[in-house]
Amino acid sequence: MTLTLEEEDHLVTNARTMRSLSADREERNSSALFLVSPGSLHSPASSLAGGLRMAQEFNHESVLLDEVVAAFDPVPSGIIVDATVGGGGHASAVLRQRPDIVIIGLDRDASAREAASKRLAPFAGRFALIAARFSDIVAALEEGRRELATSAPVVGIMADLGVSSPQLDHAHRGFSFSSDAPLDMRMDPDHGATAADLLGSITMEDLTQLLRENGEAKYARRLAKTLLEGRPQTTAQLVDLVDGAIPKGDRRRGHVASRVFQALRIAVNQELDELSTLLSASITLLAPGGRLAVIAYHSGEDAMVKHTMRDWELGGCSCPATLPCVCGATSKGHCVNRRAVTATEQEILRNPRSRSGRLRSFEVAS
Repeated sequence: MTLTLEEEDHLVTNARTMRSLSADREERNSSALFLVSPGSLHSPASSLAGGLRMAQEFNHESVLLDEVVAAFDPVPSGIIVDATVGGGGHASAVLRQRPDIVIIGLDRDASAREAASKRLAPFAGRFALIAARFSDIVAALEEGRRELATSAPVVGIMADLGVSSPQLDHAHRGFSFSSDAPLDMRMDPDHGATAADLLGSITMEDLTQLLRENGEAKYARRLAKTLLEGRPQTTAQLVDLVDGAIPKGDRRRGHVASRVFQALRIAVNQELDELSTLLSASITLLAPGGRLAVIAYHSGEDAMVKHTMRDWELGGCSCPATLPCVCGATSKGHCVNRRAVTATEQEILRNPRSRSGRLRSFEVAS
């Protein structure tokens, strides 16, 4: 399950809060909100580990669980690749529903793979967990096939995009403004540049564009200038800089730093490039009758999934929509639903973090 700016905004408005670290109490008094989560520095549910407080368990509730299971109900027997296995919620539900399916789960986060391994233990012999990002799906699939000793076709690929709730709850990962922590934001904490590193190397133009594309169009340049001058190294420093850059009268509902955190996270983890690679690989890997199901939380990701699936359905047809196709395009399959599937009111009440999820599915032509 993932949590992005809209979901975090919702939680922040209903959470206990603490003030910004800024000395200017009056200026910061209504805006520097930090969600107190199970992994917060202010939560008794945390324990000291390596000098950092972190949540003791990888707990989460999978978004659109029933809808994902239903999406794969018609597929033939074979392999389903869970490209973002996380804690194994979707994978365990599919394995329970389909005894003729095996799952190869990918995740670059070691704590997620450990949690998934425990959750999927009742299905021993029917799953393999691979340390890989989802853009490496081709190589990971082959590794999983060797581990499971199977040459079965790929009949499904699923991806629940974004950062997981447990990653946000682990304050030391730096994904959230819930607690002060190093400005990290890496999905794989052992590899790659951190968000602080990014801010130390990115140009004004590139940072402005990055912020503009993630909802801060009006103040993108002002924010970019502020962040590059301030060079924040912690989440609290980033919050204070953003807090001071946006006038109170122009602030949206929720935390003023939400979109900045999201923009940096997407850039640090190259999430849009990862998704593009996954989509390109999926259409070549899936067997006839197989399905791809993607849950997106960010408008840019959802738009990419939507337009890619529609292009597959049209077969790349370039003819005017009002005229019959004469360009020889061949459809690769069909979109399972004309519109994205979203959480029911009941699920949203039970799990507010589900309200931003948008599920789209595509079935390859038989």
